[in-house]
Amino acid sequence: MSKSAASESQNHNESHKTGVKRGAGDEEKQDEEIFLEVSSAPTPTTLTTVSTVPAPVNDFMHSIEFKRLFVPLVHDQTLMALRVLNKEWNGVADARIDQGVKSGALVVHGGKDISEDDAEALAERRELVTRVIFLLNITKVGNGACFWADNLAVVEIPEGVERIEFEAFGCCSSLNTVYFPTTLRVIGDQAFAYCESLDNVDLLHTNLHELGTQAFWACSGLKSMKIPDSLQTLGSRIFHYCSKLVPSSIIVKDLNGNEVCVSLSPLASPSVRTTQKTTPQLTFT
Repeated sequence: MSKSAASESQNHNESHKTGVKRGAGDEEKQDEEIFLEVSSAPTPTTLTTVSTVPAPVNDFMHSIEFKRLFVPLVHDQTLMALRVLNKEWNGVADARIDQGVKSGALVVHGGKDISEDDAEALAERRELVTRVIFLLNITKVGNGACFWADNLAVVEIPEGVERIEFEAFGCCSSLNTVYFPTTLRVIGDQAFAYCESLDNVDLLHTNLHELGTQAFWACSGLKSMKIPDSLQTLGSRIFHYCSKLVPSSIIVKDLNGNEVCVSLSPLASPSVRTTQKTTPQLTFT
């Protein structure tokens, strides 16, 4: 064999060997890729069977009888909201409200004014009142709303009410607790006059701007009074005959920045206008 032929044969053999080695490497790499693909495949999830059968319903809790038993346990104001939110409660709720109104124990107030003549004509019937319900979305407690309700002890005025008008709770001699809304801006003339059992009034959380003339006249049991610095207008003789309220006078500033004494004694006190910036927070305890 010639030298050139032997060289060519040697190159061919080396090329063949190299090709075999490369082919084996490619197969190993391919096997590795297949293994990786199998290993990284998502693990099959176990399907959870969800029952479509509804939960058993307690028929009694949806019955009229249940509502009748439940209604006496519900707060009056909550009851009014419940009958608006769910018409199914209207019948039993209205029956309880009607029963209270007919017996005279309950007053349902919708913000309307009651004249002095009508209030005095109702005086005898008002002595039976022990509860008051306010209709939703009212912005004021009207004139004479609960005037002469001698046996009314607790009142919760709902949020949204901005004004308590003339004699709204006048002569409610048993009234000892009033919950005021944050929205309150005005307490009108004689609104709580002669509420002899009222011993604590806290208005700090309200947006009170005005206290009317004789607003708390003759509240002889009043010991603590807290008024916010949003107050702008004070009527006359607001706290006359509030003998247990200390101190006996308060100092505020008028529109000109002058200090004015507002007497809490039976002596006549002036009408005073104050500005929000200069009015101090008034606290009597």
